[in-house]
Amino acid sequence: MAAKSRDVLIPCFLVAFLAVGLPYWLTPLKQLALPDAILDARLVVVAVMAAVPAFLSGAGFWLSWLVIGASVPAAIFARVAYDVILDPGTHNLWPFEIALVLAPGFGSAFLGALVGGLPGRLLFVRKSA
Repeated sequence: MAAKSRDVLIPCFLVAFLAVGLPYWLTPLKQLALPDAILDARLVVVAVMAAVPAFLSGAGFWLSWLVIGASVPAAIFARVAYDVILDPGTHNLWPFEIALVLAPGFGSAFLGALVGGLPGRLLFVRKSA
């Protein structure tokens, strides 16, 4: 029995959000350079988390891609919001920070959702034939 999309998407979003966010949040601001700061194994976690709902819950490619892909800019925006609360003079160009992580975040989620959705599509085609 397939799990509900929401029951799988929310935990996968949180795992991807924390996988990207925690190391990014713990790095001093002066040592960060986007998008290089997130171009590592964290994006593999994002891809895997995008594959899980597409495969387990039948959430589909689009929903898995968009929801999990949004975890990367959300994690960066959480850092921006926190830093701006502490010091309003930081992150004057925050929209560019978000823009710089859109391609890596949504790109890795795209690959994961594509790979996760393929087995479901193949099984559905075989069952209906």
